[in-house]
Amino acid sequence: MTTDTMEIIVNSGLIAPRVFSVPFIFLLLFVMASFNFPAPVVAQSPLPSEVQHDTPGRVIKQGQSVRVDVELALVNVTVSDPHNRIVTGLESDNFRIFENDVEQEIQYFSSEDVPISIGVIFDLSGSMANKVGKSKEAALQFFKTANPQDEFLLVSFNERAEITSTFTNSVEDLQSSLLSLSAKGRTALLDAIYLGLSEMRNARNAKRALLIISDGGDNHSRYRENDIKRLAREADTQLYAVGIFDPLEYRSRTPEELNGPSLLSEITELTGGRVFDVQNVNELPDIATKIGAELRNQYILGYRPSNKSHDARWRKIKVKLRSPKGLPPLSVHAKTGYYAPSL
Repeated sequence: MTTDTMEIIVNSGLIAPRVFSVPFIFLLLFVMASFNFPAPVVAQSPLPSEVQHDTPGRVIKQGQSVRVDVELALVNVTVSDPHNRIVTGLESDNFRIFENDVEQEIQYFSSEDVPISIGVIFDLSGSMANKVGKSKEAALQFFKTANPQDEFLLVSFNERAEITSTFTNSVEDLQSSLLSLSAKGRTALLDAIYLGLSEMRNARNAKRALLIISDGGDNHSRYRENDIKRLAREADTQLYAVGIFDPLEYRSRTPEELNGPSLLSEITELTGGRVFDVQNVNELPDIATKIGAELRNQYILGYRPSNKSHDARWRKIKVKLRSPKGLPPLSVHAKTGYYAPSL
């Protein structure tokens, strides 16, 4: 395992709990739900007191039954250090959350590895011909990080997107489906993302993610970039991407393919995910393992929005960090907003 996959634990004397995330729209699934959460990890240093809360963020303890109303907004958060290593062991007071620039009171905070429904979007266009072998190996490595209750969907694409495997928890079935695939044709990347997001509505787990494995660019989709960004904002799904990008001078000169890296970056960041650039295909399996670890080590922040309007408008979210003393500058990854409920 490379050092990039290591975790940084705030309090090395304790075992840092894993963290789970829950999307906005599927909050109804959590009404009167029971969660099992591990005990909190205590930070090493006192925190600044420039922000006062009426009540502290509530840490949900093991075996505790929680009544959650549909007005609660829940946000997935990943924290990493300057070496891109996952940081675990933080507490609710280490975080601040803003909605449309107004600070919100964090009322729920938890960490646990829960079942995930994951869709893999696999590029089989002609430009992937010399990369498809290692890409398959990376996908299989990612599947092998699964827990027993996880489920996977496989969408493959070249000039058209199709469901190669419906949701299953059988790694053997996924492996058989992958091995039969070959690379050829043009690239309908946006159509594949649209299909993947649409199929995630059939997922059985509340936590959902898509992993895109592609060399970027699109030259044959019916859907446009704005269509996908709109759907990504509405979806209850985090998007990650492994970008196997050719050097700029070797890319096709169409605007779509030149802009492939920035397209993937913009779409994934909307949802709180991100792109992992790969320069060497031999790095693919390790990168896939790293993404699997990140999905299982996320924080969840819950708040009741101070804006009670049901106006269906986009609300920007910003998560800020108050790091314990002694840690280097940390990066926070969270979705950029959500649509308010309608009347």
